[in-house]
Amino acid sequence: MLFPDLFQTNNLLFYERFEAYKDYVLGDCKPSEVKEFIAEYLEKAIEPSGWKAIWHTDVFDVLVEVTDVEFSSLNAIVQLCEPFLCESRVSSITHESINDLLEVKDQRVPLQELRVVFDESGLYDQTALAIEHVRFFYQQIWQPWDEEEEDYFDYFVRCVEPRLRLHYDILEDRIPSGLVAEYRSLLLQCEEVYMQFTNLRNNLSNKDSDSESELDNVSMVEGMKMDDEMENLKRKLKLIENPLLRYLFCYQRNSGSYNVQAKGPRPTGGKVIHVVSTSMSITTLQCLTRERLQPESGNKDLEIQFHRDPLEAVNACYEGDLVIICPGLYTIYGLINIMDSIEIEGYGLPDDVVIEKRGKGDSFVDCNGAHIKISNVKFVQHEAVEGIITIHSGKTELDNCVLQCETTGITVKKSAELLMKYSDLYGAKGAGMEIYPGSKCTLIGNGIHHCRDGILIKDFIDVVYEIPKIIMENNVIHNNEGYAVVLVKPSPDFEKNSHNEELKGELLDTNMIEEEANSNILQPNLNEAIGVEDKAIGQSDLLEEDKSNPTFAKVEVECEYAVDCEESEGNQVIATELVANTRRKTQLHKKRLSTLGIVTADDNNLTSQEIFVSIVGNQFKRNGKGSFGTFLF
Repeated sequence: MLFPDLFQTNNLLFYERFEAYKDYVLGDCKPSEVKEFIAEYLEKAIEPSGWKAIWHTDVFDVLVEVTDVEFSSLNAIVQLCEPFLCESRVSSITHESINDLLEVKDQRVPLQELRVVFDESGLYDQTALAIEHVRFFYQQIWQPWDEEEEDYFDYFVRCVEPRLRLHYDILEDRIPSGLVAEYRSLLLQCEEVYMQFTNLRNNLSNKDSDSESELDNVSMVEGMKMDDEMENLKRKLKLIENPLLRYLFCYQRNSGSYNVQAKGPRPTGGKVIHVVSTSMSITTLQCLTRERLQPESGNKDLEIQFHRDPLEAVNACYEGDLVIICPGLYTIYGLINIMDSIEIEGYGLPDDVVIEKRGKGDSFVDCNGAHIKISNVKFVQHEAVEGIITIHSGKTELDNCVLQCETTGITVKKSAELLMKYSDLYGAKGAGMEIYPGSKCTLIGNGIHHCRDGILIKDFIDVVYEIPKIIMENNVIHNNEGYAVVLVKPSPDFEKNSHNEELKGELLDTNMIEEEANSNILQPNLNEAIGVEDKAIGQSDLLEEDKSNPTFAKVEVECEYAVDCEESEGNQVIATELVANTRRKTQLHKKRLSTLGIVTADDNNLTSQEIFVSIVGNQFKRNGKGSFGTFLF
């Protein structure tokens, strides 16, 4: 016979559990009052007898009837139902053995092990829900050492809410997989140490005080060490459980590049070609051999390895290896972390070689190698919370790739370099590209569209002297919600407050403008842009004078002004603003040196920074707010 239907209570939403624990189960109880509050809640919510349930254990499931409930001990008194229904995971379970087990347990079964049988009358709905809340609490929230915490804080606020949020963030893949593994490992370590500490403490407390010996003193020292270790582990757990602390201190070291080191050249020497394919026909193998493997086989000892997963292939790479991905849809659940200089090539068109990312918490691709090349691959994100590609260091080349984003698209960090050619990027809920100070970015013949903003150039870190060095040629940036290109830089008010200097009206030195306008540093099209620079800067100064509101804080990014222009003028305006911003930082740097008493500095060195900018032939079409905007913070 089949088991009867059960109440389905294990798929409750976050807010349902949150409200239940906050308003009904725990309220504002202290850690030492948790069991008392739960007992009071169960006494009000559970029918004391007359309902059936499945007694679920790791070994068997058996149908029982509840005759009474002991609320203080969270136990139910049960008896076997007739007819006897049992599902066993071992062959030796019988009616008699279950009866014997219940007799040994005085017919008492933990409420957490009971699954309430469904009843159409609705009489036992609250009973099933209450048991689910208790079961979930002791499985996911409660930790054995909680009852020893100080009683001066609200247990729900301090422990229940952050752990409940963490549980649902993990369920929804919003936490990096490395951080989840670390948290679970810490929990196991903490439980093991706590068990050892508890046993040692019980042994010491059971001994007669008159029989104190040197051995007892050694045990006390061990107990103190265990206690220190417990406190250290608990602090680490709280860092991960608290959402704010988790973001500030834990995400960075679990981004994928924190613990991984570059392998360097293969110890045995040589280069390996890694071929990725879920299945391969004879025709595909022949074409692959003729077109890609034979040209690479100048060295007869060249090794070829086959993989079913791109992530597996990248993890097996050493410096100089080549990964060839055959046509197909590949689903990965971890981070593609590239630490060495390797080449990843799709064998076919990008739409035929698709790598799909599942799991919201992890980044998609992190690039840290000195020189990485990726070509002919389509990357697809689903419900992600991290960007699609992050370049932390070194140079990365993207050629003929398609990037279907969810949050931010490509992020180019300080001192990193990106060369992106003939690629298509779309769908980012933030900026399609984020370019950080001190980086170098070359974009040729790309399409960036249907993002919030096309390209976000960040110049908000004044201690980083270099602004991003950018080449943009023949790109089409269109149909974005905001601007095609946005420059983020500090406001004059922020600079004045930070350095105690009056910078208003001194963003550009007239002599420097005329001197650099005649130089050959810029591309020819930028020399034409110098003439309209004063007009753009004058407009910004007028708007900056109106911004005297003290709430203009550095944490908030506000739109000070936007330069909207026709498509033909977009390249010129963007180049002009980037040049002006470089000069602003040059003057700021000179003022800092003067403040420090460095009066013999060589002005030529301070102003000879190469403005490596070429912005020509780009098209800006149908962007919601225009071609170019500047945000001051």
